[in-house]
Amino acid sequence: MAQAMDAAMCGMMNALQWRRRSGVCTRAELDAYLTACEMVTREEFYPVVSFSPRREDIWLRWESPVSSGFAENDKVKVRLYLCDEGFHAPTVIILHALMSASDLGYQRVARWFNAHGWNVAFPHLPFHYSRTPGGYFNGELAITANLIRNAETLRQGVMELRQLMGWLREHGTPEFGLIGTSFGGWNAALLSSLESDLRFVGLVQPIVNVEAAIWENPTAAVMRRLLARQGIGRGESARHAHLSSPMHGKPLCGGDRVILTAGTYDTVSPRTELVALRELWPGATLLDVKQGHFGYSALRETLREIARRLGVADTV
Repeated sequence: MAQAMDAAMCGMMNALQWRRRSGVCTRAELDAYLTACEMVTREEFYPVVSFSPRREDIWLRWESPVSSGFAENDKVKVRLYLCDEGFHAPTVIILHALMSASDLGYQRVARWFNAHGWNVAFPHLPFHYSRTPGGYFNGELAITANLIRNAETLRQGVMELRQLMGWLREHGTPEFGLIGTSFGGWNAALLSSLESDLRFVGLVQPIVNVEAAIWENPTAAVMRRLLARQGIGRGESARHAHLSSPMHGKPLCGGDRVILTAGTYDTVSPRTELVALRELWPGATLLDVKQGHFGYSALRETLREIARRLGVADTV
């Protein structure tokens, strides 16, 4: 059943890749971009940029520090769920999966954290939810055969998260937690290599091996065909790994605060890759859940482990 569900979702994602086939980057464009990035450090690629957000009831809004060329996408929107202690409570930032269709489940998680003295921030990641440009599907433009835009989408998301954390610190937030699923886990893993005041980092089936995600992942079969037409082959995108791969950085909070959750039957973020990441991040905990890449058990087990670490008896 897990394999059938993964296959169906991968087929849908490949269909969307084909829909965007005219937007693939050329080899010359990619080479120029990668050359410009070769000597750039992670701190330089994801700098903290000053900004002036507007708080509108439960929403925080501002203009993105990175321009994508899509007006809707460049308007950042974060939903805040505040507990009784207000901004002086710790905050968990929840990062949704690629093409996440609904935030209803995340709302339930937010209420649970609120009941246990934590605030929750739920950002709309680039090209998702309110940031979906007209004429496109939710999340359709976040990962495509335009490898340059993929990298800039990551840069945009992580820079915005660093802005959010800085703003919350200024308003009294003492520490943070991170929970990210799949694409959101990829963003969370990169963020953990730049920010240290994290009580826990829950990475639920994150994308960690970027090279394999492009050249082996079943969701990227059409992407590979489109890249091959441009003369772009395996190995070239590895030149960006020092900036975009979780396997080329380490969490500043220490590996012992990291939870890696793997799906036994996951073909998109294979368990073997999370085992490899655990070896690179000493002290990280690896949870095994019997599901494919698409399902809810992995998040549920991650939340149980977080509850245990927080000393809370009940779970979401």
